[in-house]
Amino acid sequence: MTSPQTPFWEPDWKSVQAPLSALRRQLASFPSPPLRIMKVSQLDAELLDDELLETMKEQLWSAFALFKPTFKDKFKPELTLALNLIMYKFSVYDMGATYGSQLQNLVYRNERKHSGGLQSTATDAHLTKTQKIVYGVVTVGGQYVMERVNGIVTEQGWGELPEDNIKRKAWNLLQKGTSAFKIFSLVNFLAFLYAGKYRTILERILSMRLVYAERNSNRQASFEFLNRQMVWHAFTEFLMFLMPLINVSKLKRNVKRMLLPAALMSANELSALPAHICAICHESNTAAPTTTPGNATSTFIHNPYITDCGHIYCYYCVKTKMMIDDEWCCLRCGKKVDAIARHVEVAPDKALIEKTDQEEEEESEGEEEEKQTSEAK
Repeated sequence: MTSPQTPFWEPDWKSVQAPLSALRRQLASFPSPPLRIMKVSQLDAELLDDELLETMKEQLWSAFALFKPTFKDKFKPELTLALNLIMYKFSVYDMGATYGSQLQNLVYRNERKHSGGLQSTATDAHLTKTQKIVYGVVTVGGQYVMERVNGIVTEQGWGELPEDNIKRKAWNLLQKGTSAFKIFSLVNFLAFLYAGKYRTILERILSMRLVYAERNSNRQASFEFLNRQMVWHAFTEFLMFLMPLINVSKLKRNVKRMLLPAALMSANELSALPAHICAICHESNTAAPTTTPGNATSTFIHNPYITDCGHIYCYYCVKTKMMIDDEWCCLRCGKKVDAIARHVEVAPDKALIEKTDQEEEEESEGEEEEKQTSEAK
């Protein structure tokens, strides 16, 4: 019985195994093209995460709308902690990426496994369990601790205590730590803008880098909505700048003056008000939608001033209108008011009134006597 014949290529294959193993070990040290991830996609993912969190918070607060207001204020950090923990569990811990990152076709990978020539490999190394747990503890738990500490410090007024107080020293240390963290965050963000890796300090420490989940998929971005929003935003800002420069009441009055006849301009409900009522005060009270009878301002004329058209207003009311609009028209007749003067009511003479009353009494008595005489006859 003869042994099976050895393939002709097997000896050569066995002879090159040692060089191939050495070549694989040296592959990590060979230069390779860097993996480029769009910075705008990573920043958009962060913005989407923030927007999603705010939307979830609004839904959460509306669920507690019927509770006492103190309940929400008291347990707001704990409720936010629970919400962040749930979102972290179903996103980073289970899927290896936040919801915003998934919408941008991004996923976290363990960058420690992709050093050197392994940076652009087709298969990405998943995050380790330690990386996920540390990331969750720092992002979710750290935010809760800082929010609670800041609330306690602000409520107890540690920053207003004497310098030798231990709480004041802790407050100073907390402020220095916050300032240092902001400086390091700024430096890390500048490094991110340069290299496109690690948006936050924590991602840099844990070597958690965002890469494309599918390398071959194209980034389908429609800028139509963005352009429309930018045009509308610019138009809104222009209107906000222009509106204070336009006298709306003057423009409205000029349009009404051109379109309506003079008789119709003067015929309005304010012209029928009693003389002791200020038409401006009455118009203000009528125009205010939240005015109630108990809180309504008195419409009686105080410190009366008469216009050149012969109508009386409160001095403060008419003077304010004339200072705001130099072509202000009377609310009762519609004529332009050019000047005002103090209105002085002439009090009648008391002696004259008594004399007139006495004459009327004497006259009435004389009529009664004549009537009695005629009846006697």
